[in-house]
Amino acid sequence: MAGGDARSDAREERRNRLRELVTGEGFVRTADLAARFGVSVMTVHRDLDALQAQGWLRKVRGGASCLPSTQFHGSAGERLTTMVRTKQLLARAAAGELAPGQVVMIDDSTTCLHLVRHLPDHTPVTTISNSLPVISALAREPGVAVIALGGTYFPAYDAFMGAHTARSVQAFRADVLFMSTTAVTGGRCYHMSPETVQVKQAMMAVAGRRVLIIDHTKFAHQGLYALAPLTDFDLVLVDDAAPAAEVRRLRDNGVRIRTVATVAAPSGAPGSHGTT
Repeated sequence: MAGGDARSDAREERRNRLRELVTGEGFVRTADLAARFGVSVMTVHRDLDALQAQGWLRKVRGGASCLPSTQFHGSAGERLTTMVRTKQLLARAAAGELAPGQVVMIDDSTTCLHLVRHLPDHTPVTTISNSLPVISALAREPGVAVIALGGTYFPAYDAFMGAHTARSVQAFRADVLFMSTTAVTGGRCYHMSPETVQVKQAMMAVAGRRVLIIDHTKFAHQGLYALAPLTDFDLVLVDDAAPAAEVRRLRDNGVRIRTVATVAAPSGAPGSHGTT
């Protein structure tokens, strides 16, 4: 057992150093990493696969890069600083779907994290989440019961992911699920992490109502793993900077989509329009 622990510690230390190298240098070659750490190229590939799944880097031909791309969208910390106002307005619109007494499931997205501030206005409420920031923010809120989904902690997402988390989801039933996605292409949600897809699909399976919250940049992103078609959601909320032609196409294909105004609205206005 001690030997296994030592190997696990060594692997974790190597991956931490590898992540720091990629961050510091921007690009590293697989062969150079194998030589630097005294391990096989296959071991380096496994390390890179694990770090890519956690969102720390992206594998490219011959090595790994920390540079942004259309398929890699940064860590949770980086995503928290992007499209902040738009995400806040989308979350405010989503709060209109809340009602006291509900069991509310919230995914690990930074978009849905903004919904947390609205939950105390709809108590009593039970919240189920795999997001550590969501769990921490609601832990001491009066009238909010918090159920934390465990599993493997992914630092880049600041959340618990993977098979164990997905199995934990199956023990519950939620009145409503609020979630987001990395990319929307051809009317379907995509992610770069299979562990993320596994958990979000499990959440969708146990939710009575599903609400997808996306900002317009998702239409320009790409993802590797298919999550679900937008027709699987009861409501899709998107800001009004989304491509108008794409929004019309989605409506024509049966997606119930609502656009949320991001320009200054009159006081008391709901800030949304275009429900179908």
